[in-house]
Amino acid sequence: MHRSGNEIAYKIVFYGPGLSGKTTNLRRIRDLIAPENRGRLVTLCTRGERTVFFDFLPVDFAWIKGSNVRLHLYSVPGQAYYALSRRVILDGLDGLVFVADSQMERMDANVDTLDDLEQNLQSFGLNLSMIPVVLQYNKRDLPGIAPVDMMDRLLNRHGWPMVEAVALGGGGPAETLKLIAAMMARRHARIS
Repeated sequence: MHRSGNEIAYKIVFYGPGLSGKTTNLRRIRDLIAPENRGRLVTLCTRGERTVFFDFLPVDFAWIKGSNVRLHLYSVPGQAYYALSRRVILDGLDGLVFVADSQMERMDANVDTLDDLEQNLQSFGLNLSMIPVVLQYNKRDLPGIAPVDMMDRLLNRHGWPMVEAVALGGGGPAETLKLIAAMMARRHARIS
């Protein structure tokens, strides 16, 4: 959390394997929020719509006790080549959404990316039990998806809340954002 005048900003990072739907989540959230309550979605991507460095979306979330609560939403590139970019973007995070691809053939990529996340957090002296985390099981509308209980066994290492999603035109992104924001607010209230 960063405070400046009457504004409180929380940094939320959407993390997950390549093509799991991180950027799609931010686009869906942008589309659901009134233009006066959000900034411009900044996306640095390749011609194939793959994120290169990060995506960024600022959102005015609420007014609480005279302060504007702003969420700074980031997504990281999933490709292995951008490992350093992922680590840099995690610096100073307040909450994390792990976007997992529900397709059976992507389970190894989900697990590898979660391991990568844990290693990157260790470089900042953090571990996954220290920060609010929401698991989002995305692409639930596709054929050949893994059952939720299997995904929980593979990915839900700390009993995190989970949201089933179809980020591309369906439900899940707004519910995920509300859940992570509420978790961060409760954590902030305990610390303050």
